[in-house]
Amino acid sequence: MKEYQVLVGGEWKESGEIADVRFPYSGETVARVALASEAQLEATLSAAKRSFSVMKTLPARKRYDILNALADLIERRIRDFTEMIVLEGGKTRSAAAVEAGRAAETIRISAEESRRINGEVLPLDWTTDTEGRLGITRRFPVGPVLAITAFNFPLNLACHKLGPAIAAGNPVILKPASATPVCSLMLGELALEAGLPEEAISVVPCPGERAEILAKDPRVAFISFTGSPEVGWHLKEIAGRKRVCLELGGNGPVIVHEDAPLEYAVGRVVTGGFASAGQVCIAVQRVYVHRKIYATFMDMLLPRVRRLNVGDPRDDATDVGPMISPGAAANAWGKVGEAVAGGATLLCGKPPEGPLFSPAVLTGTTPAMRVNREEAFAPFITVTPYDQFDEAAGLATGTEYGLQMGVFTRDIARVFSVFEKSEMGGVIINDIPSFRADPMPYGGTRLSGTGREGPRYAIEEMTELRTMVINRNAPGA
Repeated sequence: MKEYQVLVGGEWKESGEIADVRFPYSGETVARVALASEAQLEATLSAAKRSFSVMKTLPARKRYDILNALADLIERRIRDFTEMIVLEGGKTRSAAAVEAGRAAETIRISAEESRRINGEVLPLDWTTDTEGRLGITRRFPVGPVLAITAFNFPLNLACHKLGPAIAAGNPVILKPASATPVCSLMLGELALEAGLPEEAISVVPCPGERAEILAKDPRVAFISFTGSPEVGWHLKEIAGRKRVCLELGGNGPVIVHEDAPLEYAVGRVVTGGFASAGQVCIAVQRVYVHRKIYATFMDMLLPRVRRLNVGDPRDDATDVGPMISPGAAANAWGKVGEAVAGGATLLCGKPPEGPLFSPAVLTGTTPAMRVNREEAFAPFITVTPYDQFDEAAGLATGTEYGLQMGVFTRDIARVFSVFEKSEMGGVIINDIPSFRADPMPYGGTRLSGTGREGPRYAIEEMTELRTMVINRNAPGA
């Protein structure tokens, strides 16, 4: 078992407070992590403030080299990261390996984007008063970035914040989820090895309430948060005048219309609903199926769900590993129980055994039930028949969330109609809402958050646009 110190301004520090990191499947301790004290958080803020003068002057070539070196280091330690993602997060080994590979790619994409932070030349001579004026725009880094991540993607979520921040020329303070801090500490170690200026990186595991010190401090210029709506919107309230990007989850709707490629759609729904034990903010949760194909869809769906193996994520035969804790599993099952008590039918699934939650499928639910209204973050889905496409679109988008949705149809008119009317951050055609390519803009509307991730788009969030106007007609110009 390894013990990890706190990384404060590029220096590893002891702490008087230690937390155990536990394997969700068995509860055994797999690492011990120091928790940052208030004094260490103050030192972190001071280091970040000082390092901004260095980071903002780093040429694009240097930022590119640092990030590419970091991507290389992650790739060399893919096995180590994969193992830690399994142990601290409970993710199956195959899913953990995919995340580790994506993390390296996210950093490499950030490296490429570090050389593409472009501006514009603006002709301003639109009127006689502005003749001879020319505008030039450039993007400049905003300052220290506070990056707060969730437990479900402990490495790639950190890379989606750290990579763009470095690419933009900002120092980073990384506050990992309490349940999964080790991947972030490993990432911080590699960032230093890659050549990042020492004071420009801190990794500070600590309780959420203590992290509010960082969120409130004016030395932090930007907050990038992934987590629950309750915490995210609270952070925005206490953040003061600093910029905030919030990625807060959703309740994954999918429409399967009568002209859908049915076998493919069923397979994708199973993948999206139950991968990572449903603990994905864009997991499939609410499935709306045209009544003409509803019976066939269910006949194809249920056997696939029942065949999923639930168990130890270290076993290659396991399809669905544990949820992050027994409490999370019990809370999710409470929503299922409420729905059944309210008249819904449970077609498969059973009460959880500790953190293990057997994949569940519900029918006969209503929009008001929590299994539809709230985010599941657990391996259960609801399936509802519909008669008209517009009816399904209204049900799919008729909640407070607006992250991503999936639509299976061959009708281009319906495709553009739902895209224009949905008020969703992303509409995925002929696939599930769980699809995310790391370069694409990613984020939600309404309760699902504000701002966008994806390296190019995160860089835009982490920089500010400035304009210089040149008067070529001034005397002596």
